[in-house]
This record gives sequence, structure tokens and C-alpha cells, in this order.
Amino acid sequence: MNELSYQWSLVRKKIEEACNRVGRDPNEVRVVTVTKYLDVEGTKQVLDAGFDHIGESRVQQAIPKWKELGNRGVWHFIGHLQSNKVKEVIGRFQYLHSLDRFSLAKEINRRAMQRNQTIRCFLQVNVSGEESKFGIAPNELTEFALEVAQLPQIEIVGLMTMAPKVDRPEEVRPVFRELKRCQQRLIKLESPRLQVPHLSMGMSQDFDIAIEEGATWIRLGSVLVGGMK
Repeated sequence: MNELSYQWSLVRKKIEEACNRVGRDPNEVRVVTVTKYLDVEGTKQVLDAGFDHIGESRVQQAIPKWKELGNRGVWHFIGHLQSNKVKEVIGRFQYLHSLDRFSLAKEINRRAMQRNQTIRCFLQVNVSGEESKFGIAPNELTEFALEVAQLPQIEIVGLMTMAPKVDRPEEVRPVFRELKRCQQRLIKLESPRLQVPHLSMGMSQDFDIAIEEGATWIRLGSVLVGGMK
């Protein structure tokens, strides 16, 4: 068993255990493999191993990989996106996990309309309130979501958040729980374009806690591919 297969066996076990603790089906949880620190060959190895959801957070580093491997897998842009980089993302990435302001949403919609494409977006919510993190404040989310829902080329598929880095993963449970509450508030609006079925939350250090609180997408880098750097 190679290193990636071994690490995946450990991760899969934690996913299954977390789901069992709260009565969820492990098949509800999908993994974005974060390859931002891997080169083209490393990313190819990830795809060859069957990990077909690739997560990148830096446009300039991602494009060379996409040019070599973009016909394989599903590509997720998970980092902060500047408006002047939108043209590089549309047509390459099927998912954006970090829609955090309306000016960005309008540029995405404009570029996607030019290409007659739709991009699936998660609205990024800064639940923790940390100044170092991007995202909409929870109390501003409803207004933001209703505005974005008016843009036809954007499909709002869910919400995303990043929890603080802490010594004890249990400490971030309230962050994930609040994102779940945000999701429920949007669903109660009963807007056809705001069903937001997914929650993108949980990373290498806390994904099991996120799963217990309702994550449907987890973004895993070091715990899976850290040994491949």
C-alpha cells in the first residue's frame, strides 16, 4: 500500500466513525483533495489514485496543472479570489468555494455569461469573525444570498466556512454548528435558488467534527497528500 492509499484508509475510517456517531451515511460526505502544494506530477498521482475532486487556492499555481490535467476530474477553487482573476477561473473550475462579496459575484456572472456557462458557488461565511479570514458575516448572509440569487449564471450550492486553528479541534464545533444554522435559515426562505444543500467545512485538523455538524464537503490537504510534497 502506497502512502496516499494508506493515508486515505485512515481518513476513511475517521469519516465512517464520525458518521456513525451522529447517524449519517458516509456516502453523504465528499472529499476535495487539496493539491495546492503539489506540482503537476503530484496532482496527476492524486488523480491516478482515484481522487477526482481537486482543490486549488492560488490561480497562478493552478493554471499550469489545469492545462496538463484539466480534462480529468472536477476542479474546485477554494481560495480567496480576486476579481481580476475571475477570467482565469471561469471555464476551468466547476466549483468556487469562496464567493464572499457581491462585486465578485457580478464579475463571475458577467464572465460566465460570455461563455454561456454556469458556475457552482458556495457562499463563504466568516462565522468565527476573525479579521484574518474572508467571508460574509452571518447576520449579513441572507441579504447577500438574495442578491446573488438574482444572477443567472451562478448556482448557489451551499455555504463554506473556515474554522480557527486551535489546539483542540473540539473548540471549533460552535463554528460548524453556526454554519448549519445559517443553512437552515436560508432554506426557510423557500427560494428555489437558495436551497443550499451543501456545507463545505472541515479541513485536515477538524474534519471529523465538521462531519458531525453536517459537512457534506470536506477539504483535505496535509492529512492526505502531506507526505507527497
